[in-house]
Amino acid sequence: MDIWESLYDRAKAEYHPEDVSPFVMAHHVVCALEAENGEIYTGFCIEACSGVMNLCAERVATLNMYVNSGQTVIKRLIAFRDEPPTEGIEGSGMPCGACREFLMQLSYENRNMEIMTDYAARKTVTLGELMPGWWGERRYKAGEDS
Repeated sequence: MDIWESLYDRAKAEYHPEDVSPFVMAHHVVCALEAENGEIYTGFCIEACSGVMNLCAERVATLNMYVNSGQTVIKRLIAFRDEPPTEGIEGSGMPCGACREFLMQLSYENRNMEIMTDYAARKTVTLGELMPGWWGERRYKAGEDS
């Protein structure tokens, strides 16, 4: 079993769409990531009628990693709905803009993380490829924390 199969299986276990209440739904998008030290963390999307309370699966998995281990660097990430990411299906497996920005701000090293774009073919893209000319690069290179 390769690391991508492990990540897929861990994320798939979180996939069971449900209504938490008449206002909140969850588990309809799932994510698993491999942290820098090789540990795997999962997350699922949770959405409410008020958009400001929505959390994507990628950010939930990343927050689980940070809260439980203090780590900020991610090596690999897979996210999907009911099927694994598949090339040719627009947006399949792609983190949204808010997630991309959060991942970049959490650690500049995350620009090197691999994001699965086609599970069957094992095709990936790096976060840095998705975020060319990122506005925060100069701040990281200058060593500023805020």
